[in-house]
Amino acid sequence: MEKASLVLENGSVFRGFSFGHAGDAAGEVVFGTSMVGYPESLTDPSFEGQILVSSYPLVGNYGVLEDIAEDGLCRYYESERIHVRGLVVSEYAREYSHWSAKKSLDRWLEEQNIPGICGVDTRELTKVLRESGAMRGVICSAGSFDGEIAPDAFPTAGGENPVAEASCKEVVRYGEEGNGRRTVVLVDCGVKHNILRCLLRRGVNVVRVPWNYDFSQIDYDGLFLSNGPGDPDLCRETIKHIRRELSGDRPIFGICLGSQLLAKAAGAKTYKLKYGHRGHNQPVRRCGEARCFVTSQNHGYAVDDSTLGGEWKPFFTNMNDGTNEGIIHEHKPFFSVQFHPEAASGPTDTAFLFDRFIEGMGA
Repeated sequence: MEKASLVLENGSVFRGFSFGHAGDAAGEVVFGTSMVGYPESLTDPSFEGQILVSSYPLVGNYGVLEDIAEDGLCRYYESERIHVRGLVVSEYAREYSHWSAKKSLDRWLEEQNIPGICGVDTRELTKVLRESGAMRGVICSAGSFDGEIAPDAFPTAGGENPVAEASCKEVVRYGEEGNGRRTVVLVDCGVKHNILRCLLRRGVNVVRVPWNYDFSQIDYDGLFLSNGPGDPDLCRETIKHIRRELSGDRPIFGICLGSQLLAKAAGAKTYKLKYGHRGHNQPVRRCGEARCFVTSQNHGYAVDDSTLGGEWKPFFTNMNDGTNEGIIHEHKPFFSVQFHPEAASGPTDTAFLFDRFIEGMGA
């Protein structure tokens, strides 16, 4: 096995062995706490531009299945490609076992030119990221790292807009026009395919538009704001289009980045979390109730509750750190959540929110 290293911008070096693509990569280094679901996580567009550290020690033991495209959507994956820049694990299972597996994780990463490192003390690495915060890093997979990384090797923080990379490039329609069903405009900021599957299973037509598309000329019954990567401040065009729609009464539902964009359109502020929320085990409480839910999450920014306007209020709160997990309008059918109710992969405790959105359209 070839030696490899992960070098953080604070000078920390974590050594291990290369698997997947034998190349270098740079990105923001973040950790996730999921025990399973690496095919879904790696294809989640919200990880665009990031190096993912798995805090669960064993990865790759059930291999990777061959995805099937149906009606323009992946059946199992969350997008058509891997979005992480690199993968860091403690132990990589070179022998996989699952009845549906068609290839190893190692081969899949190699096919998509994504470097991985195994043999890393990911518990210590996770502690560093929790204490110091998410930071930029470089994977050096061509031999063992020995020396210093040039400052320009680290990606520029806040430079490019990853949403532009993750979003679709043209309008895509799902469902047949004139079939009598309600129509949802979905603003694609890096949408997970299971969100589309969840909407289509509920009997609506979906018009998927690029992140900066002016959808005002489309005849629709509900507006959906998708998840996606990066800083919501980089999506000024999207925020402008959403703000215009707040004067109406058509239902609006936002997930993850979509929640932050809805909040900013309403006049609230967002901020970067120290190390974000990423995993299938994030507990949230619905505000005003004692009821809690276990949720799947993947985000690095949050809404500042104190900046919400008078007609808006928090919808859910994170039970670990008290941060905002969604907002809701007091009178109009506008709401959003910071977590993923479509949960692929992850708990389905909050899937009822899709029904709430559909019912708001009178479908």
